[in-house]
Amino acid sequence: MSNPTASVRRGARPDLLDPTALSQLGGIEFIAREVVEGFIMGLHRSPHRGFSAEFADHRAYQAGDDLRYIDWRMYGRSDRYHVKQFEEETNLRAYLLLDVSESMGWSSNPSTLPNKLWYAKHLAASIALILLRQGDSVGVAAFHNQIVERMQPKGGRRQWHEIARRIRPLNAEGGTSAEGALRELAMRLQRRGLVILLSDLLVDRDETIRALKFLRHHGHEVLVFHIIDPGERELPPASEARFFDPETNDELLVSVADIRAEYREAVNDALGEWYRDLRPNGIDYEVIDTDRPLSLALRAYMRKRERLG
Repeated sequence: MSNPTASVRRGARPDLLDPTALSQLGGIEFIAREVVEGFIMGLHRSPHRGFSAEFADHRAYQAGDDLRYIDWRMYGRSDRYHVKQFEEETNLRAYLLLDVSESMGWSSNPSTLPNKLWYAKHLAASIALILLRQGDSVGVAAFHNQIVERMQPKGGRRQWHEIARRIRPLNAEGGTSAEGALRELAMRLQRRGLVILLSDLLVDRDETIRALKFLRHHGHEVLVFHIIDPGERELPPASEARFFDPETNDELLVSVADIRAEYREAVNDALGEWYRDLRPNGIDYEVIDTDRPLSLALRAYMRKRERLG
């Protein structure tokens, strides 16, 4: 098996690496930063760049300029301070809502594939970094049966480091009550903004949909990332499979051959129902597989962000 670190050194974009390779590169801050750098590099090379606050040019630093926009790499090359200019400054307030319930700790292949919570954490950290680099403010709430971690939206580099520090140690535990977390968040948000839910959606469906509609009714933009392990789409190539619900401890042993087709159809139907229930209400819904590069999810976020102007 090739060394993923060596691949990055040879010029491979980290945002295009599969999560198995990506997970071996380092901690959450390093991975998210490398993913975002690679993703932005791809945007700048593409004719369809996604930033509404898009990088335009440099100019010489002037007294009073925001230090966040100094290009330190250019300083290292020229020993002079230059400030990045943007075509449009933004002031969006975003809130990342991270599901840390026990089911998020599952992986269909724990020896190689990171679990759903690992993927959601790194996606959240990457999105937060992009938002903060655009001059937006970002807050975070992590939940299972209740909200277990909360950060109010703020801007700046320190906020990103604090977000990474807070979400890094979170473990997958407890049941899921997304609707409660969503409603509590809606009551606390005094200003309209963007709410991004990262969850495997093993939740009370009707209550969660009502809570998401409640957020839209109050003027918030909503983006739902449905985090799914590939093993949840297809049954394993075994003769029998044992289904286990970590939130109820119920188990069921079944013959794989008897139910493989029905299982696949049921999963596709369930994903389609989420889409049909959310999209007509102005709620963006994206299914994200944990064996796919983070860039796919970041592109979905950027499409949403671009529409917000």
